[in-house]
Amino acid sequence: MTAPEPTVPPAAARSGAVQPGRAQAQPDGGGPLAGLRVLDASTILAGPLVAQILGDYGAEVIKIEHPVRGDGMRGHGLDKDGQPLWWKMIGRNKRTLALYLGTEEGAGIFRRLARTADVVIENFRPGTFERWGLGYDVLAEDNPGLIMLRVTGFGQSGPYASRPAFGTLVESMSGFAQLTGEPDGPPTLPAFGLADSIAGMAGAAAVSMALYQRGRDGRGQEIDLDLLSPIMTAVGPGVIYADQLGIDQRRTGNRSVNNAPRNTYRTADGHWVAISTSADTIAARVLRLVGHPEVVDEPWFGTGRQRAQHADLLDGYVGQWIGQRSRDEVLRAFEEAGAAVAPVYRPSELLDDPQVNALDLITTVDDPDLGPIRMQNVLWRMGRTPGRIRFTGRGLGQDTERILGDELGLGAEEIAGLRERGVIR
Repeated sequence: MTAPEPTVPPAAARSGAVQPGRAQAQPDGGGPLAGLRVLDASTILAGPLVAQILGDYGAEVIKIEHPVRGDGMRGHGLDKDGQPLWWKMIGRNKRTLALYLGTEEGAGIFRRLARTADVVIENFRPGTFERWGLGYDVLAEDNPGLIMLRVTGFGQSGPYASRPAFGTLVESMSGFAQLTGEPDGPPTLPAFGLADSIAGMAGAAAVSMALYQRGRDGRGQEIDLDLLSPIMTAVGPGVIYADQLGIDQRRTGNRSVNNAPRNTYRTADGHWVAISTSADTIAARVLRLVGHPEVVDEPWFGTGRQRAQHADLLDGYVGQWIGQRSRDEVLRAFEEAGAAVAPVYRPSELLDDPQVNALDLITTVDDPDLGPIRMQNVLWRMGRTPGRIRFTGRGLGQDTERILGDELGLGAEEIAGLRERGVIR
């Protein structure tokens, strides 16, 4: 099979509704960002996720990669028949242009494209784009409405600005690792790109705010997004506790200092379920369900913080009850009692969950290399201007000639010369 050739129709032609149960891999756009052009010159992982989200909601995204190395995301994770599976997802809805920005010719092509763009995303070390003559002041001189999102580990300034940084480092610095794991165990890092993913979603929000402001005054702006800020926000009130109380939060494993019972519990058939009782009424329902209504009348049961001080007792009651029943029995009983519970799923179990399927949270997309594949759907469901997955991640430089020829007007000989000199692929 050959990949579909994405086209970029006028904004007025970009329309259409999401087809329930299956994301349509169609070349036409639609969505609230239809008519916008995004240049994604970023790599692993936050910047490409920003561009993916914008593309999911209709923006035309041109993925700009090194002609030889490409985006490192192509080499992350597992593959099937030589096809990188994570790339199929993170590269979706993006046309690909293999262009070496570190040459005068490559930088010149990028500047020409930036004149037509609404958003540029980059995540090189601070000063790199300036060294190539692609700083925001240069690009905005030709395109005053341009929005430039700059993603780095530690921001564009400060003593750490030039340090190489990955999500792992800011997961450590943010307090996340210190809070994660068992109380008597080591700090624990996530098994996935947590900091990058949070920053990617934050970056999409930041770009949306900048686009809204541009709609009011016509002016673009530069956005400085470090990986540390979003995950520091997600970690919670640790900073204000340290400032005002002089204390550092400690690891509590799967428990919480804010409520109990809150933990994971093993069922009789070897599965696990998770329980949270952030609401006092839910906590009461859980304890009545497991056969200990007497504790509901205890003076300390009235607040989550006080219940957390009796977590050993409450976990004992809940864990014993759950350990005598299968997962299906536990889930059914909790649902009937109006108590909060969820299974601890493996990814393969998500594929068959009825709620996930009802909302099409995992959708099927037709891929030219692998056929029908399933992946996470667009992030939110908008009533009037829904997003959609138009096509999956494409080959390195697959759209280079069409972009340079059809949109920038370069001739065949000029394109061939650029290829020979290693500027494009």
